[in-house]
Amino acid sequence: MSSAVADYIVRIEGTCGAESDIIVVLKFDKKDQALEKILKKATLKNKIADIIYDLTYGEYSFRFYANGKIIFRGITNKQTLNKILDDLLI
Repeated sequence: MSSAVADYIVRIEGTCGAESDIIVVLKFDKKDQALEKILKKATLKNKIADIIYDLTYGEYSFRFYANGKIIFRGITNKQTLNKILDDLLI
């Protein structure tokens, strides 16, 4: 993960492995800026009351919550997660 992306993230929770979700917690003051960048690059599948955004990027699906949490599904290793975050947030 690049240092530019690290400026957006407080922590990453969960483990990488088969069928595990990864939760990325964004800094409160950067979450709106991150959402703007992500919406430009990912495909919006569904939006629920400007609170929950169901998105896809490539073959991966994830959910962005207005409180600054992103839940990624189906990512099996940290390198893949870091590449996706770099692609979405730079």
